[in-house]
Amino acid sequence: MPHKIGFVVISSSGHEDGFSAKELMVHAPTVNGWRSSRLCQYPQEIVLQMVERCRVRKLQLLAHQYMISSKIEFYISENLPEYFAPYQSERFRRLGYVSLSDNEKTGYKARELKSVYVDAVGQYLKLTFHKNYINRYNLYSQVALVAINIIGEPADYSNDISLSNIDCPLNVAVGERLGRYEVEKRCAVEKEDYDLAKQKKQQMEEYRLKVYQQLELHSLLDPELMIRRPPELPLEPMVYSVSPRQKKPMQSPQHEKTEAQKTEPLPQEKPPKTTSPEPTVPEHSTSPVAQPSVSVEGFPKINVEFLPYDERPLPAIRKQHEDGFAYLEPEMNEEDISDTPRSGITGEPEPLTEKALREASPAIEVFGEALVAGAYSKTWSYREDALLAIYKKLMEMSASTSKDDLKNMLRAAVFLIRRAIKDIVSSVFQASLKLLKMIITQYIPKHKLGKLETAHCVERTLPNLLSRTGDSSTRLRIVAANFIQEMALCNEVKPLQIIPVHLVQPLKPNSPTHLAMSQVDLVERLLKDLGTENSGFTIDNVMRFATGALEHRVYEVRDTALRIIFDMYRQHQAIILDYLPPDDANTRKNVLYKTLFDGFTKIDGRLTEAELRAQKKAATEEAEKQKKEEIKVLQGQLAALKEIQAEVQVGKVNIIFDLILCIFCGERDESFTEEGLDLHYWKHCPMLTRCEHCKQVVEIASLTEHLLTECDKKDGFGKCQRCSEAIPKEELPKHVKGKTCNPAKPEKVANHCPLCHENFAPGEEAWKSHLMGKDGCKMNLRRAHTLNKTLLMQPGMDFLVRSPSVGSKIPTPKGGLNKSTGRTYAKR
Repeated sequence: MPHKIGFVVISSSGHEDGFSAKELMVHAPTVNGWRSSRLCQYPQEIVLQMVERCRVRKLQLLAHQYMISSKIEFYISENLPEYFAPYQSERFRRLGYVSLSDNEKTGYKARELKSVYVDAVGQYLKLTFHKNYINRYNLYSQVALVAINIIGEPADYSNDISLSNIDCPLNVAVGERLGRYEVEKRCAVEKEDYDLAKQKKQQMEEYRLKVYQQLELHSLLDPELMIRRPPELPLEPMVYSVSPRQKKPMQSPQHEKTEAQKTEPLPQEKPPKTTSPEPTVPEHSTSPVAQPSVSVEGFPKINVEFLPYDERPLPAIRKQHEDGFAYLEPEMNEEDISDTPRSGITGEPEPLTEKALREASPAIEVFGEALVAGAYSKTWSYREDALLAIYKKLMEMSASTSKDDLKNMLRAAVFLIRRAIKDIVSSVFQASLKLLKMIITQYIPKHKLGKLETAHCVERTLPNLLSRTGDSSTRLRIVAANFIQEMALCNEVKPLQIIPVHLVQPLKPNSPTHLAMSQVDLVERLLKDLGTENSGFTIDNVMRFATGALEHRVYEVRDTALRIIFDMYRQHQAIILDYLPPDDANTRKNVLYKTLFDGFTKIDGRLTEAELRAQKKAATEEAEKQKKEEIKVLQGQLAALKEIQAEVQVGKVNIIFDLILCIFCGERDESFTEEGLDLHYWKHCPMLTRCEHCKQVVEIASLTEHLLTECDKKDGFGKCQRCSEAIPKEELPKHVKGKTCNPAKPEKVANHCPLCHENFAPGEEAWKSHLMGKDGCKMNLRRAHTLNKTLLMQPGMDFLVRSPSVGSKIPTPKGGLNKSTGRTYAKR
């Protein structure tokens, strides 16, 4: 009979300090297991030597939670090969490999317990570890193995008993029921329905007690085996483990049974021998009320009172490992080393029970008992195959089939779909969705069965689909919600308005988190697609639903409800306010309603109260800042006035000088009254000249521009492109050819005089020097008068006239003397 086989580690590729491969030889809670060296080369190898030549039936590996090898290969040998003479000795024989999960779905918290079924004879076992999965925790690219267990029997063991016969079929039924209780208990805990969870736990204990009483009644339990020593290798589970910790949504004990049947099955009625030194069932069944099981770290669920005191695990550690096993993902199923596909499972589904026969009688009449038995099977692959068979059968239905037969087949299929939608196995669930979609979009339109049958399909399946949107698996929640949305937008279902009406049923305040979140999310998505016109959504039912969702305890639900109300307000404006409390100070004390009304204000394009306060505050601060600046300016002006007042007496002469000043040439003269200045401008100022065509007094620097743009005769002048001067149009061709056309330089390089046609230094002061200086413009007739007056000036009389050549304190006209903004003076 297969049992645990002892072994020793004879070699390994390497290890990190404190994590030697020798650790694998000891099975205890405090053992660290083997861990490869940091940044090692792959593959890594470990060679084990079993205590004797054995027929290995099963290998159990407990992987690390984040130092995980992507693939482990297995080799076996009768003798230890001599590596230095590979061609002269026996080599290891490869058995196959097994892939491990990257453990990303569990957040690297769970350890995968991998059971691999083999049938090989030898004494040496080699494990080859390939490159690790990369994750944020595995900083040094290591792989690790926490524990390994070898199950088999001596190679010459005469009575070859298959592992499939260790347990009786009763274990499968017991495990199924206990697993179902455990799943229901977990769902109740997730929904925070602790009364129901407590009830399910009590049902589990009562059922366990009842099963043990039956076993004792039939003398199937050996009292001596109940008090035997604890198992030496705590990693070994029963073949049909019925622990609630091992029962996962996508893994059924029946699946384990079918894999066990691959190794030489014997008739079920043949009981296992109880004379074996280590029988599997009694080892784990040390308590009449504790169902045998194995936790992830190898602590069997046994009554620790039967153990020696020193061997009892600590309560905290035991609880931690029991809880840790619950993190295992459904995909972590036991896998045969030969990678046999699911379709290769042999045998037929188990017969239907009396209850199932009564319940599924309409479907049995249509599809037959064999197919329905598959749909009711405890093996998920049979359930999936049954749905695919129905899919194929409906697709192949002839158009000549009678309407009654078509309808009966449809209703029978919907009955099985409803059951499959609630299936905890992902592939079965998705197969049910595929079948339902085909019925609605192809089967009913093809056979013209009408809206009544479509309504039947939707109404019967929608409640179950909505319940799956509250599933603990994010992936299944998304699949269910997307399917409901797709079905609601389907051309055959959309006119019925069934789904929108069902979705806007008010939420219960204590409804489960995921279910409530999915429902409000579906309402939001479908509102955008369907609107509120002839869609099943109305302003009334949507607003009642949304205002009810505002009171939900989950933030995400309230937030989505706010978005729904905002979308409704954008479309219907004031009507929405009828469903909400008045917008006053008391209502705004509630943060939720304050956010809601502020959102309405933004949608209307107005400023919220907070924004108004911020704007008012900013305006006040700006006004205060401006006031301070004005005060500062006034203080500066007051200081300047005080200085001026102090110098009034001293500066009287300077004031007189400013009143008798020509702003163009800088000349000062006591005769420069208003009339005196006009006369000076008209006859004597060297910076000015009279236009010969309009008799206006203009600056010489801007004479050309005057002739081209301001003069009454401006139409008769054109601008020479070479010298930039204003030339009468009729003389322009002759001027260009003549010697008088002196090319002008750019303004920044030189000024160009329109009187003498010469270029001179750039700048405003240069104009004064050119027009008033001794060596200045020869064609400026007024320059001579200025020079003569300068010669007659007596020493010490600088207060009357100051030569512009030395620079005067004339306020320069804005824009400069050579700009078109210069003043012009007409004859009075």
